Amino acid sequence: MNALALIQKTQSLIASGDIVAAEAALVELADTEGDHALMVVLDQLPPKDILAVIREYDTSKESVINLLVTPEQFARAVVIEKQYKDLTRTHLRGMMNSIIFRDDADPIEFLTAIGDLEGGAEALADYFTEKWSRIEAFARTGTFDTIEDDGDILSEHALRGSAYVRPRVEEDEVADSDWMQMAWILRHKIPDLFIEMLMVLRAKARAFDAGMSEEDEEEDDGKVETSATDRGQATPVARDSDEESAI
Repeated sequence: MNALALIQKTQSLIASGDIVAAEAALVELADTEGDHALMVVLDQLPPKDILAVIREYDTSKESVINLLVTPEQFARAVVIEKQYKDLTRTHLRGMMNSIIFRDDADPIEFLTAIGDLEGGAEALADYFTEKWSRIEAFARTGTFDTIEDDGDILSEHALRGSAYVRPRVEEDEVADSDWMQMAWILRHKIPDLFIEMLMVLRAKARAFDAGMSEEDEEEDDGKVETSATDRGQATPVARDSDEESAI
């Protein structure tokens, strides 16, 4: 099967909600024609179709798609993940951890690619939403211990002034391939993106304290319910008519 035919087949399967079969078709391509052939196809698939496959990551098995997706392809998928309206962020955290911390990956390269896109800082803030107080403690004290934090929130100016301080915690102490390591890399390796993310995270926290829902925060932002998508049975429908996607 040539690349164009496989792309059409994959998009058709995704459009019908059969994510498992779409992933199987891509895996079969890699098995029969090699990783390079799969990378060519991934480069031609719309971000929403790549997202439909990688967000259903199953920790019990290794996905060749997750192993081969590039930082740029992944970043374009991450920034539109919010359209699934997954308020638990379960899929977002799962796919970010599995891909950014895969064995051959450079986390800085992936995070930088995300930060370079509009909506990138917001996607990272969504990733850290449930850890807001501990991220604030880390920004202020250099540790994730909220007991040590006196509660004073550093201004953006103060954050920039302390961006290049010596780490109080070394990366290998928080190398959990999860949110702590992600936060450490951002703060100590990509501080500008860490600060940008934290500003967005604070805005989300203020909105939450004010009793605003995400719908109040971003009216008509194209998000959709995911009772079916979270089970890999369907994908959101894009509202933009010019979006080149089967979703």
